[in-house]
Amino acid sequence: MSHVARSQDSTFSSHQFIQLALDNQVLKFGEFVLKSGRISPYFFNAGLLATGEMLSLLARGYADALAEQLAEQMAASDNGTDEQELVIFGAAYKGIPFVAATAQALWHHHGINAKWGYNRKEAKTHGEGGNLVGADVSGKAVWVLDDVITAGTAMREVVDILEQAGASVAGIIVALDRKEKGLAEHSAIQELAATLEVPVRALVDIDDLISYLSDGESHYKDATQLAKMQHYRAQYGV
Repeated sequence: MSHVARSQDSTFSSHQFIQLALDNQVLKFGEFVLKSGRISPYFFNAGLLATGEMLSLLARGYADALAEQLAEQMAASDNGTDEQELVIFGAAYKGIPFVAATAQALWHHHGINAKWGYNRKEAKTHGEGGNLVGADVSGKAVWVLDDVITAGTAMREVVDILEQAGASVAGIIVALDRKEKGLAEHSAIQELAATLEVPVRALVDIDDLISYLSDGESHYKDATQLAKMQHYRAQYGV
């Protein structure tokens, strides 16, 4: 069992998250063939966010973004109320620990008692049945948490699941935005935001990765890798 001294609680830091992701092979620099056939100079594998430290930092990022979004909505509200129900949702399977940890982070760091739920890959035919677990989303505006949106297909499936349950999507927060063109001139995130007419936010994006590589104090400062990232951004970025 490993015991390390924990740093004091602070707000989410994209630099800290990138550093931790690199240290744990969640984020890798190199050459990676994507489904699109593009050769990407980096790869992000959220399935490797498999320690308490990494999951806690990710959840803090989601929680801070959600709390900020709620504060903005309340400031813009005309009804003068400061009470707003928050329901968050994670898609099976990777989204389940993300949403559970985020609910805890919202309560611990922001005093927000969010309701949370997730879906099953296959509907349960016994007991309570159905394919949704956790909070009742019927009639609710739900925030969806995800790791990366590439083509947007999986997210559209989540939206369909929520709509079938009588819910609507309030917004989407992803861990990483590649800011990359799809078949058209827009990214999948831009297309989703336009189609659903909801905010889609990211904790970290490719510009943060480029900034990290160019930081003189970065453990992974690499001029060659930085040039590859900048070229890829110029070629495929939005």
